[in-house]
Amino acid sequence: MKIAIGSDHAGFAYKEPIIELLRQLEHEVFDLGTNSETSTDYPVYAFKVGEAIRDKIADLGILICGTGIGVSIAANKVKGVRAGACQSEFAAKMMREHNDANILCLGSRINTLEEALNFVKIYLQSEYSAGPRHQRRIDIIYKYEEDGKWEK
Repeated sequence: MKIAIGSDHAGFAYKEPIIELLRQLEHEVFDLGTNSETSTDYPVYAFKVGEAIRDKIADLGILICGTGIGVSIAANKVKGVRAGACQSEFAAKMMREHNDANILCLGSRINTLEEALNFVKIYLQSEYSAGPRHQRRIDIIYKYEEDGKWEK
């Protein structure tokens, strides 16, 4: 699988160990930055990873900032992205199974590196269970993204 990864300065320390894990799991990795702990703007990296998903350069993405919240908000501005901030094993699993999230967002100030690595494994091992209720909800999101309208 092709996986795009990015982080801001707060997530930089987690990025290399996650890349190492992804390569051990035999995934192709696209490192979209940042490359140091020098203060930087998280939306830049969220947009880069989101665009890699949108443009089908990568199948899935991983973003890391201090909480995972900022990068998830920014990434979700890219059409076709479903990014979620993950803080538990359950969330990592449900993001894929129920929401078909294509970007996992992690927080280096929220979870330990070991927890984050475990979330990555769970996320990648989980699959979308395309039941009618889950697909209906994703379709509502897609429709709103296309034309700004939703139906009750």
